[in-house]
Amino acid sequence: MAISLSVVLLLAIVLVVLMRGGSLKAGPAIVAVLFGFFLASTGMAPAINNFLNSVADSVSAIKF
Repeated sequence: MAISLSVVLLLAIVLVVLMRGGSLKAGPAIVAVLFGFFLASTGMAPAINNFLNSVADSVSAIKF
């Protein structure tokens, strides 16, 4: 839960920065948000969640 919340927060920050910087206009931003919202309700959501969890586990296992 903490990982998915932080990913959502990170993506929201990136979206706001892109909109304020002029790289992304309001229309495409709304489409991106709606796409993510509707993608979360499809059958692909568990697979995407598993993939992101495995990436987060792999990154956290890296020792510097």
